[in-house]
Amino acid sequence: MTEITKTLCPYCGVGCGLEVSPPAQPGKATHRDSQGNPIWRVRGDKAHPSSQGMVCVKGATIAESLDKNRLYYPMVRDSLDQKFRRVSWDEAFDLITKRIQTVRFTQGPEAICMYGSGQFQTEDYYIAQKLLKGCLGSNNFDANSRLCMSSAVAGYIQSLGADGPPCCYEDLELTDCAFLIGTNTAECHPIIFNRLEKYHKKNRKAKMIVVDPRRTPTAEAADLHLAIRPGTDIDLLNGIAHLLMRWNHIDVGFIDDCTANFPAYAEVIRHYSPEIVADRCGIDVKDLETAARYWGESQRVLSLWSMGVNQSSEGTAKVRTIINLHLMTGQIGKPGAGPFSLTGQPNAMGGREAGGLAHLLPGYRLVKNPQHRAQVEEIWGLKRGQISPYPGLTAWDMITGLEDGTVGLLWIAATNPAVSMPDLERTKAALMRSPFTIYQDAYYPTETASYAHVLLPAAQWSEKTGVMTNSERTVTLCPAFRRPPGEAKADWEIFAEVGRRLGFVGEFAFANSAEVYAEFVKLTRDRPCDMTGLSHEQLQSQGPTQWPHPIEEIVGGKDGEKTSPHYKSPSTPSSKRLYTDLRFHTPDGRARFGAYHSRGLAEPPDPDYPFVLTTGRLYGHWHTQTRTGRIEKTRQMHPEPFIEIHPRDAARLEITDNQLVEVRSRRAKTFFPAKITKAITPGTVFVPMHWGALWADNAEANALTHPESCPDSLQPELKACAVQLIPVTAQLTVNAKVSIAAKI
Repeated sequence: MTEITKTLCPYCGVGCGLEVSPPAQPGKATHRDSQGNPIWRVRGDKAHPSSQGMVCVKGATIAESLDKNRLYYPMVRDSLDQKFRRVSWDEAFDLITKRIQTVRFTQGPEAICMYGSGQFQTEDYYIAQKLLKGCLGSNNFDANSRLCMSSAVAGYIQSLGADGPPCCYEDLELTDCAFLIGTNTAECHPIIFNRLEKYHKKNRKAKMIVVDPRRTPTAEAADLHLAIRPGTDIDLLNGIAHLLMRWNHIDVGFIDDCTANFPAYAEVIRHYSPEIVADRCGIDVKDLETAARYWGESQRVLSLWSMGVNQSSEGTAKVRTIINLHLMTGQIGKPGAGPFSLTGQPNAMGGREAGGLAHLLPGYRLVKNPQHRAQVEEIWGLKRGQISPYPGLTAWDMITGLEDGTVGLLWIAATNPAVSMPDLERTKAALMRSPFTIYQDAYYPTETASYAHVLLPAAQWSEKTGVMTNSERTVTLCPAFRRPPGEAKADWEIFAEVGRRLGFVGEFAFANSAEVYAEFVKLTRDRPCDMTGLSHEQLQSQGPTQWPHPIEEIVGGKDGEKTSPHYKSPSTPSSKRLYTDLRFHTPDGRARFGAYHSRGLAEPPDPDYPFVLTTGRLYGHWHTQTRTGRIEKTRQMHPEPFIEIHPRDAARLEITDNQLVEVRSRRAKTFFPAKITKAITPGTVFVPMHWGALWADNAEANALTHPESCPDSLQPELKACAVQLIPVTAQLTVNAKVSIAAKI
């Protein structure tokens, strides 16, 4: 085999196109890693519209992880203090189905939970929804999108009437003003940043504003960096709005014709004068005025945000307050402008389309909506009322359900909550109490595997065929180009087989993932995310395609009868941007202003815990290092954990560079070598979030964080908690990182 396979990078939500070819090529030396193992060749796909041939270090090295520390066959144990023993798939399926039936008929379907992942392909997500929400009657499916994107989802729905980023990547190269808040795009979404930075350098009239307590690589490229105090985002945004109103930089016609609730918003922003806002945010009035002037004088403003906004106890309010600025200035539905959330995982968007959160159903439907439930029940062939009208348990609710005994079975797939969840010691204690945990993953060991009764080997990227949707709503087919190792199976195949063994044979009679996708797109008909014109065959022949992409009928036969289906071209202008007609997915077609006062952090600093800890991702890290930690090049980029401390704070505590620092919150303590830097705002400290127990000792950022969440999105405030710093008297003399060889 020498042909090239076109696929999608399985890391972040940018959705970069890749071309992959076998290790051995005619006339060339076999491509091998540093240990001599053959590895597939990976390069950027120049034809992919989202990435244009660019690829970051993670995408370039992805193939090096495919055969590292894989889970090859099912394993089980009766209790967590026992060792795993190998079993056949038949034995594993039999154990799982019996346990599901036992829990179902003793505790009820509401005691059955699944926690999934943005690494799923859409087909995996969809079959999981059909199994739990349809056949079993449990809406207890949540995904790690709850930890990264649910505030964006809630904000879009409340302000615009439906989920879905309205912009596209082309807008990065058309905007007059890029407003980046709560995103270190250069490290977390590097190809998006490369496109924006290249355009910015060539077009000096275009402005870039970055709002972040840290002077990140993203902030280094900005015309204006606003290093606000954590928790003051709404103060800043309302302060900008106050000045836009004062200076009459508002679009009165758009507000009158296309929006609702502006008077309530105008009343709120009246209270956010420049002096008050600057004082709360810890910035100069002049810089606040510059930001407002850049926005107000620009014809096309593009806002970009990610976890720094979403992971907050007022995350939905922050998202809606960003959208408010676009609504008051008419900056939406046109090239180079609009509110644009940057997705964290490769198919978190596809998961939302498939209904992959506890309050959603496929096709951007809501569990609470009786019409939505009836539509899904009809297509799934279920009796009326089979789908529960109550939203299921969120990821954190599942943890508390383990604590109080209401959760009888927890199925975790393609994610690592023993590192990623907040209040990690409490999370681990709850996982220890689980009566029965199934853990389905491609790799072993992981931190979460320690809490499982059943391990199921999953096929990953390269080993199964399915689709993924990126941040700009571009759908890409990811074909399998190698066999799964050992006995690994695609996630959707595992879910479907369990469904069949539970008696739902007809509901899961799929021969392949193309058939799964064909059924899924039926559920998107006439929905905001209409993809009825898409199929595996169409994506294979025409390439990556943005939604909406509905199927149309050609009229042209005798007497004008409809003849054959017609599929919209992927270049159809209407699919690039949403709301170009300035009509929104609300009952009256108007977008909604959200009027919010700033509430600040759920856990602000105090004399006992005087610092605000914030967390984030490093360029070479991703998803708790389950994959990147097994790749030599990305591992060497970040050899050890650290904590960033401002020189002023370090001097006051007599902390020197590289000195070991004990970091305490109200929940736990950790240890990090100090990195003294002016790149962090005084009073704030930063640690990377991907150091789990497998990769370093006592360096888990989320051991410190709390589970307080946004009341609308139920997304935890993972980005900020109160801590104290205690310098360890002895200098750090050994590397804090534990060698992988010793752990794996």
